[in-house]
Amino acid sequence: MTTDLGKPIAYGRTAEIYAWQEGQVLKLFYDWYGMDSIEYEARIAQAVHASGLPVPAVGDILRVNDRDGLGYQRVNGIPMNEMLKRKPWLGNHYARRMAELHAKMHTSTIQADIPYQRQRLVDKIQHARALPAHLQAKALAALEAMPDGDRLCHGDFHPGNILITPQDEIIIDWTDATRGNPLSDLARTTILIRGAAGTSQIGNVIEKAFVQTIHSAYIRHYFKLRPGGEAEYLRWLPIVAAARLSENISELEKWLIAQVEKVL
Repeated sequence: MTTDLGKPIAYGRTAEIYAWQEGQVLKLFYDWYGMDSIEYEARIAQAVHASGLPVPAVGDILRVNDRDGLGYQRVNGIPMNEMLKRKPWLGNHYARRMAELHAKMHTSTIQADIPYQRQRLVDKIQHARALPAHLQAKALAALEAMPDGDRLCHGDFHPGNILITPQDEIIIDWTDATRGNPLSDLARTTILIRGAAGTSQIGNVIEKAFVQTIHSAYIRHYFKLRPGGEAEYLRWLPIVAAARLSENISELEKWLIAQVEKVL
């Protein structure tokens, strides 16, 4: 049976998003995306929602138009990165809210069957084809010396994954969530934001300077909320940069390798 879904309301790397039943959206995955990954996403989404964090509720796995999908609570919001473009004078406010959300997340422990952050980083560094062998060895050795953690970590926390609604901010896209060290998760956000500002992903000099300012305000406020650990956070940066090379984003490779080289 074929269902007329209309046009997608959003597109992602693994799926298209459609309006669905009242109060819901349908995340309809591409054919190449396996059921194991969909079940894993559903399991993580359920566990994170149960933690009390501001996240969309997840529904059932569905079969629609010969494709597998996942129902989610519909959130009528605008991504924080878009709001920063529309209202740049609120940049400091959004930076502080981002820090507050991240700090609150890092107070949460989670018992769900989700990956350990350390193993995720090892796997990524080992599969980073653009990373020279000597830097790979140094990154793995540096990771071995870093402390573990048991806190909920998003793994892809940036303004594009925070929706601004009239009531609250909502954190989305938990497919990279792990159980681990909050400072590693913080470093991941830094690499995401600074990488965008340091490459052609952001157009002009003024925009890049603005993004750097927002990032600095976010980091300062995070460490006010969770004091200590600044030196450890800096040690995580080259390790996380090495791991990001596994994502094969060609325009970031030179910048990421430079982040690894100048510290390790």
